[in-house]
Amino acid sequence: MVFEKLHKMKIMQKAVVAGTFYPADAEELAAMLQKFFIEAQGQDQPLPQAIVAPHAGYVYSGPIAASAYACLNRVRNQIKRVIVVAPSHRYPFTGIATSSADVFATPLGEILIDRAAIRKIAALPQITQLDAAFASEHSLEVQLPFLQMQLQDFQLIPLLVGMATPKEVAEVLAMLWAEEGTLLVVSSDLSHYHNYQTAQKIDSLTAQKIFAHHPFCFANHKSPCKPI
Repeated sequence: MVFEKLHKMKIMQKAVVAGTFYPADAEELAAMLQKFFIEAQGQDQPLPQAIVAPHAGYVYSGPIAASAYACLNRVRNQIKRVIVVAPSHRYPFTGIATSSADVFATPLGEILIDRAAIRKIAALPQITQLDAAFASEHSLEVQLPFLQMQLQDFQLIPLLVGMATPKEVAEVLAMLWAEEGTLLVVSSDLSHYHNYQTAQKIDSLTAQKIFAHHPFCFANHKSPCKPI
């Protein structure tokens, strides 16, 4: 299993893509992220209500992800919990998966899970505790080191999305997002496999629709990942 029981019955979700999607060595990882943040644009951008960040390997998408997270350093002591919503790539299921873990680990350390928040949404029919969905999933894990670098102390609400409707996802977020000090992170690579010009065109339209709060604009958006 990729999580283990520790003393006092604490359950840990271990990092599963450290060494492949990003460095497994803590010093190497911190140095890479620091370089990304130094070079990132967006340091002075307005603070967002939500972040959309890519989940490819850091050598491919790390600088872009850093530009999304760069502004958080200004509120590193104000954000107390982070909801990360990510698509399931390898484990098929219906609904939205939560983990039984008490902490998620990366080479940079452990992140406490907001178990109270998990219990709050547990009764919803679309919510399933499904550790197997997290066993080899990268899309959520790769967001965590960026958050660890930018935020001082926070708890995590990790959610993996399988076959779920926009309404089902919105119902979960409505129960969690309103609390003060909560940040939403949506993990998505947007368009895939296009040439640069086509990808820019598609992703620019996607960004416009997001800013317009258009809820169904991605039905025909071709991507191996779930629509935003």
